[in-house]
Amino acid sequence: MPNRVYLDWNATTPLRSEARAAMEAAWQLSGNPSSVHAEGRQARRLVEEARAAVAGAIGALPRNVVFTSSGTEANALALCPRVHAAAGRPAERLLLSSIEHASVMAGGRFPQETLTKINVTSTGVVDLVDLRAKLATGGPALVSIMAANNETGALQPVREAAQIVHEAGGVLHVDAIQAFGKIPFDINILSADLVTVSAHKIGGPKGVGALVLAEGLVGVAPLLRGGGQERGHRAGTENVPGIAGFGAAVKAAAAALETEHARAERLRNRLEAGLKATPGAIIFAADAPRLPNTSLFTVPGLRAETAVIGFDLAGIAVSSGSACSSGKVQPSHVLEAMGFSPKLTQGAVRLSLGWSTTEEDIEFCLQAWRKLGSTLIKDSDETLLERF
Repeated sequence: MPNRVYLDWNATTPLRSEARAAMEAAWQLSGNPSSVHAEGRQARRLVEEARAAVAGAIGALPRNVVFTSSGTEANALALCPRVHAAAGRPAERLLLSSIEHASVMAGGRFPQETLTKINVTSTGVVDLVDLRAKLATGGPALVSIMAANNETGALQPVREAAQIVHEAGGVLHVDAIQAFGKIPFDINILSADLVTVSAHKIGGPKGVGALVLAEGLVGVAPLLRGGGQERGHRAGTENVPGIAGFGAAVKAAAAALETEHARAERLRNRLEAGLKATPGAIIFAADAPRLPNTSLFTVPGLRAETAVIGFDLAGIAVSSGSACSSGKVQPSHVLEAMGFSPKLTQGAVRLSLGWSTTEEDIEFCLQAWRKLGSTLIKDSDETLLERF
């Protein structure tokens, strides 16, 4: 059995060997990718190869891929009132699903008073009837709906939402950071206007993301102004090693997408079957289509902070949901939006799998849960820490 098991892949992934090799090669280059000499052209080639890889994996044109420092920055860049179709008007308001990541919930460059939340169903899926109703009242809107929820794994009806949004004259932004590299995603098939992705969710380095624009979209005002890099969308010298690593990770993830999807789903299902053996266990969003690697569960009486500590001391890394709240364990706004009571939301634990997760890892986790489960449900953090 393994000494430690990592089941927090939705928070971040290990660096793929392909990404590491690409970054090490890039570190050997001395040129600025904006320079016209040979050294600069070498660096530029790596950036453009990575841009083509991201574009190819998402069905976009390379010229419409804008590299950023993170998925959060990419979301902030996308959420701009000036984002609009060539024949449209600037957005006057932002509609966002009530289960979005915190970086979208912040609203980007929209004033807080122009933000409106779209309801979700009890299975964690966007309510399209509510979306249509809210689009019908008010001026032109930018709508933000994630492709897959980072906590529950629930897949969102992006294509159907896009049709509703476009019929109303709006623009659709899709945060695909958790979905990209795990399920097929094509910007054209889904009719998304803007898509955000991140390197470290697919085996690339931390600190690199991208905003992908549909062909014909105009009006993305830059957050950073300066030298005109990234076709004027994002100033600042490009992070060449990080971008090269991103491109390599994209290629590796795309090559294994089909087989890894089936393998992860099989392991996830085995994990959930073991968890559900605990009386009262709940798998959130179990009735919705989900990412193949994600399971969010609880048992009445469980406290997330206790569970995370207990699993960690048993040699297993899990989380209580999103890892983007400065390490704080707090009730899930996603589960609250789905209608669950605070008694359940405060106990939700997320287990997420990746390409190196094994059958042995799943068995190790289930054995730990069988030993810890009853203790975790009734004991406080202090009691648990004293025991270990």
